Amino acid sequence: MADVWVVNASPLIALAHASHLDLLEKLASELLIPEAVVQEILAGPDDPARRALSSGWGPRRMAAVPDSVAEWGLGAGESGVLALALELRATAVIDDRMARRSAKALGVPVIGTLGVILRAKRESLITAAEPVIRAVVDAGFFYDRDSIGTLLAGVGEEWH
Repeated sequence: MADVWVVNASPLIALAHASHLDLLEKLASELLIPEAVVQEILAGPDDPARRALSSGWGPRRMAAVPDSVAEWGLGAGESGVLALALELRATAVIDDRMARRSAKALGVPVIGTLGVILRAKRESLITAAEPVIRAVVDAGFFYDRDSIGTLLAGVGEEWH
């Protein structure tokens, strides 16, 4: 079991499209979704993430954004994730490059969508990472093909 994870919109949406939201719950000792992320997803298109949140999936929490996070000028969702992660000494589940840089500067541990999938493979929660990553990519999420290949090689798989 991992630590407390605070999830941003893009990993939540990507894993919902791949039908693997359960990985977040299985890998984290506690999972939280900032209310700003919930509102962002609920205001978006009708997709698997919106349907999951509409049906009550995922524990939500309000986040007071401190100045140390606000000064980075991130969106409300990313700011909420970093604020909660900082407050709770939790891991931010976030893909946005600037938000990841901000997290690093703030001392907040980070894992992204691909990291979640790879960890699930290492912990035998899924038999193969490649099909899950393929589902995420097929849903319209972009990741560098060479990076995917390198990451998959680390778990004994190939990117086709």
